[in-house]
Amino acid sequence: MEMPEPSPRVLDQKTALVAALQAVLPAESVIADESETRAYECDALTAYKCPPLVVVLPASTQEVAAALKVCHRMGVPVVPRGSGTSLAGGALPTADCVILGTARLNNVLETDYDNRVIRVQSGRTNLSVTGAVEEEDFFYAPDPSSQLACAIAGNIAMNSGGAHCLKYGVTTNNLLGVRMVTIEGEVLDIGGAHLDAGGLDLLGLICGSEGQLGVVTEATLRILRKPEGARPVLMGFDSSEVAGACVSDIIKAGVLPVAIEFMDSLCIRVTDQFSGAGYPDCEALLIVEVEGSDIEIEEQLALILDIARKHNPVELREAKTGDEAARIWLGRKSAFGAMGRINDYMCLDGTIPVSELPRVLRRIGEMSQEFGLEVGNVFHAGDGNMHPLILFDANKPGDLETCEAFGAEILKLCVEVGGCLTGEHGVGIEKRDLMTYQYAPADLEAQMAVKDVFDPGWLLNPAKVFPLQTSQTRRLAAQ
Repeated sequence: MEMPEPSPRVLDQKTALVAALQAVLPAESVIADESETRAYECDALTAYKCPPLVVVLPASTQEVAAALKVCHRMGVPVVPRGSGTSLAGGALPTADCVILGTARLNNVLETDYDNRVIRVQSGRTNLSVTGAVEEEDFFYAPDPSSQLACAIAGNIAMNSGGAHCLKYGVTTNNLLGVRMVTIEGEVLDIGGAHLDAGGLDLLGLICGSEGQLGVVTEATLRILRKPEGARPVLMGFDSSEVAGACVSDIIKAGVLPVAIEFMDSLCIRVTDQFSGAGYPDCEALLIVEVEGSDIEIEEQLALILDIARKHNPVELREAKTGDEAARIWLGRKSAFGAMGRINDYMCLDGTIPVSELPRVLRRIGEMSQEFGLEVGNVFHAGDGNMHPLILFDANKPGDLETCEAFGAEILKLCVEVGGCLTGEHGVGIEKRDLMTYQYAPADLEAQMAVKDVFDPGWLLNPAKVFPLQTSQTRRLAAQ
């Protein structure tokens, strides 16, 4: 994928830029040595790398504002970065940019258990938000697979979800307010520790905006009481289509599990070898988890198991103990790491109507044969958020390009059946040139007009979200 070349004017100004940043920030917060900036040359979409001009690691909202004022004054692009776990290239630098990382913004600022609210700096990791409140039997619901490492800043940028989003929703359903700094260095407070703020719903605009509108430095999040109990059940089926039909029937029955996770035969085999979870030998596997009181759990599972039996499962395994529950989840939690042991892969993120799961899984299997690349399917089946893992060899000429073409066809398929290009990974650079497949020119123009308001110079997170030629033309016109 093409990335913009560095501006000669900015390259010539590097010394002045570093001096200006060091004048307003602690010296250790500005990284300009090429050997050190190389650590920030990519995110989790590692197929693409580009060292930034400078890296800035502020420790407060005030320092973020000071850095952005400098970049705005000097016309230098800024790429906000959380923990660098984006799978869509959402934090990939350009050669003329400043990476603004939130890693040092990691404190808990306020906890209000009575109103079920926590306020944290945006560099704090997802899992550590729950860690800050779990002693009081609370938790933060969104749980992306990278939750041990990913930052709240990136979760907000991409509107991340996770295995339990079927019941609790994604980031936007658990975000109450943000403190955000504009490209001009103005600090804005949007929303707050209450259900709805007055006026326009700017919070809904910010969540999922991929760093295009500002840099979020603080977040007010909803925390919830831990449920009385939870129990998963494992279901094995002899085809992906049958497993997809079972998911559709569970949702149609009006049951609301906390999670429905899907794995196909390739993922089952690889993750079981890696984790020793003891999964059955089958073509497709579902993990369905319900929660509540013992009575609620029993009632929900009875209905779910009855639906599953109508699809002639290879195996039904209900967890009776905490250890058995942990083993059911073990392979699923290990899936992405396990797949990485056998080959390079690209993880996609399309979303489809649940009723279309059988059709889409069948077509992906057909396209796998057409493109000559294996696919492992592991995803959040309850809300139709698919994560096909396309295996390729990065050292084999042409394999990456074939993988990208295959991925584009899968994402187009998601749109064709009534879904969309992304569920929780964002657009980044991965899907920017597919945006015209989902959106009409007028739709894209409306989105870009919003960016014009918040970032008139198009300096924030360049080369992302919008088709590259379009965004570059917009940026040049603004200079």
